[in-house]
Amino acid sequence: MLMFGTQATWSAYQLSSFTPAERAAANATLAPESRFDLAYNAAHALALAALRHRGFRSDNRYLVFQALAHTLRVPTPIWRVLATCHERRNRVEYEGALEVDERLLADLIDAAQAVLAGVRALPPLEHR
Repeated sequence: MLMFGTQATWSAYQLSSFTPAERAAANATLAPESRFDLAYNAAHALALAALRHRGFRSDNRYLVFQALAHTLRVPTPIWRVLATCHERRNRVEYEGALEVDERLLADLIDAAQAVLAGVRALPPLEHR
């Protein structure tokens, strides 16, 4: 469900908190499952920030990723990677099985970086 009427402010400090997740996700010494989890959760939080920046909120993770086409003008292949990762994440949550292949993990990290760049480029919110 998509709802209207929420304000979000994201300071440079809050955005900088994604940098450790970025580094950890790209750290090949961590288990692929850990890297996947870090990158996925960072991408979701950033996509949610973009949605809130536009004045909406949602409790549906898949919808948050789909909305990236509108909130950040993210190309379809990027949000589809995130949607695929969402499906994989759900398998872990509900079935307990995670299959992380290196290609999907690399695509996820690239997609998370693209979303981070988009959020950082958003104009500051005007407070009313």
